[in-house]
Amino acid sequence: MSGSYDRLQKRPFSDQKGQAHNVCPSMVRGFDHLRDPRLNKGMAFTLKERQALGIHGLIPPRFKTMEEQVQLCKLNFDRYNEDLNKYIYLMGLGDRNERLFYRLLSEYVEEMMPIVYTPTVGLACQKFGAIYRRPRGLWITINDRGHVKSMLKNWPEEDVRAIVVTDGERILGLGDLGAYGMGIPVGKLALYTALAGIKPHQCLPIVLDVGTNNQELLDDPLYIGLRQKRVTGPAYDEFIDEFMQAVVHRYGQNTLIQFEDFGNHNAFRFLEQYRNHYCTFNDDIQGTASVAVAGLLAALRVTKTKLSEHTFLFQGAGEASLSIALLIVKAMHDLDQVPENEGKSKIWLTDSKGLIVSNRPEGRIEGHKKDFAKDHAPMKNLGDIVKQVKPSVLIGAAAIGGAFTAEILQDMASFNKQPIIFALSNPTSKAECTADDAYKHTNGTVIFASGSPFPPVQFNGKTFYPGQGNNAYIFPGVALGVICTGLYHIGDEIFLMAAKALADLVTEEDLSVGRLYPPLSSIRECSFSIATYIAEHVYKAGKASTYPEPSNKRKFIEDQTYDYNYDGFSALPETYEWPKN
Repeated sequence: MSGSYDRLQKRPFSDQKGQAHNVCPSMVRGFDHLRDPRLNKGMAFTLKERQALGIHGLIPPRFKTMEEQVQLCKLNFDRYNEDLNKYIYLMGLGDRNERLFYRLLSEYVEEMMPIVYTPTVGLACQKFGAIYRRPRGLWITINDRGHVKSMLKNWPEEDVRAIVVTDGERILGLGDLGAYGMGIPVGKLALYTALAGIKPHQCLPIVLDVGTNNQELLDDPLYIGLRQKRVTGPAYDEFIDEFMQAVVHRYGQNTLIQFEDFGNHNAFRFLEQYRNHYCTFNDDIQGTASVAVAGLLAALRVTKTKLSEHTFLFQGAGEASLSIALLIVKAMHDLDQVPENEGKSKIWLTDSKGLIVSNRPEGRIEGHKKDFAKDHAPMKNLGDIVKQVKPSVLIGAAAIGGAFTAEILQDMASFNKQPIIFALSNPTSKAECTADDAYKHTNGTVIFASGSPFPPVQFNGKTFYPGQGNNAYIFPGVALGVICTGLYHIGDEIFLMAAKALADLVTEEDLSVGRLYPPLSSIRECSFSIATYIAEHVYKAGKASTYPEPSNKRKFIEDQTYDYNYDGFSALPETYEWPKN
């Protein structure tokens, strides 16, 4: 395969040497190198480049290396005290100099990921109308039904491989934010590039605007979306179906479509409807499940037990809890050879009406909840349920802040030598308990992970570093593996593979200080390891569509990735001499 082409034999925007191959020199003016964030290098343009491109004098007479630019950007980032202002600064940088933005984000991922992703992105979505600066992504409204194909043609890139789409109905734990939900696909795809090297021009963030049921937004003069109640029913379903077909028509059958922050009542439905017909997954369902199971697999190395030896209790029975429960059942089956029904019997769920039991007098038991309904007396209070079930693993994913009270944490410690407690809800204000409370009320015996970041905890002279079960450990690597292998359908086995690959990267040193996940600073390596692990299994199973099969899967994947460096590489077209007669 020629180095100038990728796996689909298309010219990438830039090659491994940072040169723009699909830029036609006769179509790009010198000034475009300053206006186009993909081409702009700021003061890193050399004197020769400035003179040849006709931009000499349009940039201050200082010549900087990219390293110097990164240092200045970090200095500016640190000057802001409020996280929302840091978010606005980073988005502005991406609008000016794309490669510098991704290098900065990649080098300071542990510090900046909470800004471009959870928890700050939630606040950014809430304020989206006020901080909107320039177009990012594509808004397709319910009024565009019948014309979605035409709408997709308006996106200026033809080589799109990955789409993150939301209808804004359930943004994080913040509810219906309608068109303000664009911050989520933008943030997710920024991590596709920063954490997995997926080329930014191959990523497309989309909001499907069908209205909002959030009256505050409908009354907000700054709201940027359709001012109407949400369209539901057949019209909504037909709109989603038209969108899926239009994506395939425009970009191809194995274009990855990631569903994000759809309402619970639609998320599972669309996953079941489309998973065997499109290259699609739902990160709220499958990504959340994968990162949670990865944490559980790592915790087993601390407790020296098997997954099937535990009893699980979930605070919440929404898409996140159900997806984790279902993947736990699959993991018990595949790893411990436990029959599916026996695996389900070890898992208990609660929702807003109490314990999920078959004879509950109030609150319907529908869908996957039925699979976990127990023959037990109805119970409502979570504390009482914990005392009755005596779980060894307690998982919160219902976005009810403080649900794990001091009494519940103390009870978990009384039942178990090392209780496993995951407070997975986002943002931080919705976490079921803080890391500090978890360690304090279990006398330091807890094996803890959270969905939002918490600072290190000092307890009894020891420092614990709580693991953050962030989906960003999973979805970039899964996406990279899927795109590189040309996988057409993404089954749950892919997410169990990702969980196993991630858990294997947790070191004994990590476990000794309370981490169930590798440090965020190594998350890019996690993505490549997950993608390589997936590629090896996909080729072995005969499900890849990229041929010939590469002998070195890791090198093959690395060769497809984005290079954000431009030091030492010219912005000028190649020149050469003809032979003299």
